[in-house]
Amino acid sequence: MKINELRPRTENVDLVATVTYKDAPRTFDKFGKVGTVCDTQIKDDTGEIKFTLWNEQVNQVGIGDIIHIQNGFADEFKGALKLSTGKFGKLEIVKKGDGIVKEAPEAVDDELGKMFGD
Repeated sequence: MKINELRPRTENVDLVATVTYKDAPRTFDKFGKVGTVCDTQIKDDTGEIKFTLWNEQVNQVGIGDIIHIQNGFADEFKGALKLSTGKFGKLEIVKKGDGIVKEAPEAVDDELGKMFGD
């Protein structure tokens, strides 16, 4: 499967992509359980999508890593398409990347907007 084929509520997603951005992890408390979550951006040759890392995945994945997502789930959150391994999916690191930090696409858009008065 390719990123450009994903739609809201797409199940059983199996794709390989490169991590292009990784946000700072944050903790959450849900139903008395504390966990960690981190947003990333991944891309393949057809497009880009936000990808959410959960708990132990946060420390496994770095910028530039090539990852294989199996049994993932794509859905819409706050108007944007997002991908996650969800409860039953699996994440595999195919190849470790360079770890070079890149600026988030939203941050770039915000800066351009400030520069040009949008």
